[in-house]
Amino acid sequence: MSTKTTKGNHAPVSVKQATFDLLRAFGIKKVFGNPGSTELPFLSDWPDDIEYVLGLQEATVIGMADGYAQATRNAAFVNLHSAAGVGHALGNIYTAHRNQTPMVITAGQQARSILPLQAFLYAERASEFPRPYVKYSVEPARAEDVPAAVARAYYTAMQAPCGPTFVSVPIDDWTRQTPPIEPRRVSRDLGPDPEAMDALAAALANSKTPALVIGPGVDRAQAVDLAVKVAERSRAAVWVSPFSARCSFPERHPQFAGFLHASPAQLSDALRDHDLVVVIGAPVFTFHVEGHATIFENGTTLFQITDDPTAAAVAPVGTSILATMKPALTMLLDKLPDTRRAFPTGRILPPAPAAADPIPIEFLMHALSTTMPADAALVEEAPSHRPAMQKFLPMRGADSFYTMASGGLGWSLPASVGIALAQPSRRTVCLIGDGSAMYSIQALWSAAQRKLPLTVVVINNSGYGAMRSFSQVMQVRNVPGLDLPGIDFVKIAEGFGCHAVRVTRAADLAAALAGSFVHSGTSLVEIMVDSAVPILYGQKH
Repeated sequence: MSTKTTKGNHAPVSVKQATFDLLRAFGIKKVFGNPGSTELPFLSDWPDDIEYVLGLQEATVIGMADGYAQATRNAAFVNLHSAAGVGHALGNIYTAHRNQTPMVITAGQQARSILPLQAFLYAERASEFPRPYVKYSVEPARAEDVPAAVARAYYTAMQAPCGPTFVSVPIDDWTRQTPPIEPRRVSRDLGPDPEAMDALAAALANSKTPALVIGPGVDRAQAVDLAVKVAERSRAAVWVSPFSARCSFPERHPQFAGFLHASPAQLSDALRDHDLVVVIGAPVFTFHVEGHATIFENGTTLFQITDDPTAAAVAPVGTSILATMKPALTMLLDKLPDTRRAFPTGRILPPAPAAADPIPIEFLMHALSTTMPADAALVEEAPSHRPAMQKFLPMRGADSFYTMASGGLGWSLPASVGIALAQPSRRTVCLIGDGSAMYSIQALWSAAQRKLPLTVVVINNSGYGAMRSFSQVMQVRNVPGLDLPGIDFVKIAEGFGCHAVRVTRAADLAAALAGSFVHSGTSLVEIMVDSAVPILYGQKH
């Protein structure tokens, strides 16, 4: 492959050459994929300067690309097989959509000449298949239009709110000739309305008991330090938005109040003492169960800063300010006056839990907090244990925590592989339930092949703990399919080429974790924990 197209050089090149030149210009160094026959012309004579990252199933491919994109903050490029491959990937495409992860997904299509005959492996209405969970989707009308479609897909994926895009490419398009596409610069920051920011600054200045509700958009925008400065200048209590997929505020900060529930009643109860609530980088609000949200009718003043027009449009009350996080928080910090208001009292962390056998989940979380490397990235998919994690495993802030915003399982294990691939100088830790792990367990192979610095901590309670809890919350009984006996994660991991150990006693836990964290390569620690049903709603922080 040639290097980047020289400006002004319009001599025709192959569609594939034009596409690879665009990828280089966009700073894309890896392509994630699982190959099929309709992709072979794209994959042939692969260039030396772009790495092909193989995943063993398409959902795993998307998950790896998602984690990599979040860690690099550049769109990931993915190549999938036609209809069946895209179908396998759809669950994690939906998660990438909810995560607001920039991603350009290409998929093969049968040759144009036989498409009217409904050929084997063709994709019917290919551009409609991944909708509505992609921001842009197209099968170009001509082969010559493919590079322009890829360029548009990249620019669209990178615009706030970020998200995946999709281009279907017929198998015979890659070798056709086309003029090269010049890469363009498209700015991404959106400034806030100054008058709306004046109103917000005045409301914060006049408030007696303000609260900031910080969401994942802050960490995505690399604006955690700005959020801390705004909180300290305003002397506001800081809460985390429900189901936040990132850590956008240091959880040991003295103004950190805790995590908001996804129950309308409990969220309203947590915020009832605040006369002003400012939601930053999150919806107003994400709920999971029914209930009465008195926060919307009790006179509390609500402001929202968001880069998502949809999130602004669906907020039921208050003032929404559309802007990306850095310009908005910078302007707010400049406008905020000093205040003599007393600093709020943050949450008090509980004492260290006692050891016991079987291992209590609280003891496991505390052990992780004391043994995990200080700069590690934690990728979590253990929803039934999230309350314990939030109590005993506080996150440090920027780039420290990732989870799936969709609630769909099968994302975090491959995402942790992608994050480790993007950041090989620090340890990535995947904290995952036994049920969650089995959705994309084949991601272990990709990590082991590259000897990535990844520790996978499997919390084995022999079942779907979240579903056990919800069956109690919803007062339904005799639900089948909640138990998962007989899965040996040590043997599975070793079969993929990973180091693996099982822990059954609390006395062995710290040493097993510490050894895994310094292992040269990918390591799995299976921890047998108490299978008591956790409480997801109704538990106070």
